[in-house]
Amino acid sequence: MLKNTAKKMQINYPEKLLDGFEPSFEFVPVNPLPEEEFINRLRHIRREATIAGHDVILVHADSIGSYRVSNSYLRYICDWMREGVLVIPTDDMPLTLFSFFSSSVLLPPAGEPVIVEDIWQVGTWGRETYNRPGRTVDRVVEAVAAHLEERGFSASQIGLFGDSTSAPYWDGLKKRLNRSLFVADAGIIERMQRRRTKREQDIVRAATQLADIGMQAAYHVIKPGVTDHEIYAAFTFAQMARGGEWGDGYQIGINNSGTHCGKPYGHIVKPGDLINLYISSVSYHGYSSQIARMVAVGDITDKQEEVLQMCVEGVEAAAALIRPGALVSDIANASFEPYIKRGYLTSDDSRTMPYNWNANEDGSPRLIPYQYVPDADWERQGRKLMHVYPATNGPHNPNVGHSVSMAKFVPYNIASNNHDLLDEGMTFVLHSQWLEPQIAGCNIGNCYLVTDDGYENMSCHTPLEPHRIKV
Repeated sequence: MLKNTAKKMQINYPEKLLDGFEPSFEFVPVNPLPEEEFINRLRHIRREATIAGHDVILVHADSIGSYRVSNSYLRYICDWMREGVLVIPTDDMPLTLFSFFSSSVLLPPAGEPVIVEDIWQVGTWGRETYNRPGRTVDRVVEAVAAHLEERGFSASQIGLFGDSTSAPYWDGLKKRLNRSLFVADAGIIERMQRRRTKREQDIVRAATQLADIGMQAAYHVIKPGVTDHEIYAAFTFAQMARGGEWGDGYQIGINNSGTHCGKPYGHIVKPGDLINLYISSVSYHGYSSQIARMVAVGDITDKQEEVLQMCVEGVEAAAALIRPGALVSDIANASFEPYIKRGYLTSDDSRTMPYNWNANEDGSPRLIPYQYVPDADWERQGRKLMHVYPATNGPHNPNVGHSVSMAKFVPYNIASNNHDLLDEGMTFVLHSQWLEPQIAGCNIGNCYLVTDDGYENMSCHTPLEPHRIKV
């Protein structure tokens, strides 16, 4: 009955947009990291803790809603994707995890922690939701402190791996264990993120392949009359159906004068549109990848063509220098040579370079221009666009890329002020960007792995050059 009604009404279901889609290559799933990898990480952490004089390390990640956590420390150490406090004695003693103190319940097998012996369920507290008097933070502090005292760590040097959400937990423990010395030392784990092991490289490569497949699915559905929601959904379905962990780690921007990052809002694709698919995170087994592509729908202006070509050349110039021992700053500077050659920039110095989100030269806040900008798709929903975004011309950021890793780890940037040397096993994105509001824009880039003698473009299954939709 429903099918007949739909046929009479000539309804075209969005799901049919992917009919006939097949990616250009076969995705082969990669297994999660074996326990051996986590044992090696633990060994490294314990050695660093010994050198630093720590008797025990506490690792904390908090729930920040929507089944996400504030950092990836627990995921990296024991493959636990939830919140918790992990106790790691420097000596060869069992690891203990205190968790389940948020209501964002996700049960194993996905996320079962490895190399952890005891897991304690702290519970969620509060009168309104649980009708249990008390605060969860206090209960966690009590449980962890009691455990440390029982194990002989009541007067110890305690290393801390955490972030801003960890402060109330650390403050409570400092009051309870007032004979101990607490040392924030997350640098131990952050330094381990510079290079990817061979098994980690396999997972990042798989994440990048998922991004490529998602991109091909988006190309398959893009045509005039399709909405940005449908494009976003096609990308999401294609990558998540093959093992991607979530579908909200990327942006889509569409307009006819130069794109900017955003989320789908109901824009209907029209001839002359420029589409930016900024895939800032496709996650697979906890590891992320990033690529960016541009799509031109029909004819675009000569100025827009020039900006697209300039950004493609920027990525290619930078990538040509990737090899072990290369200066990161040289790679960044090379990416901006096409900009300087065409007169878009006068310097590759990231300190003086204009960029879309910078303040005034004296450091004061910059006013976003107040101006009516016609947008029929937004106005159809009862709204108006009354500001011009962004406020200035330039790249989105004064760099050409950054490391790709697990979520929330401190990245390194590919910028003129980074004089580190590249090393085998490093993974990063190079994405050239430029935006002149209401005129032209581009954000395009690949994900790279530094190999023994050069580099691998892990996003090789979709060309860097803009994809063209004939109209």
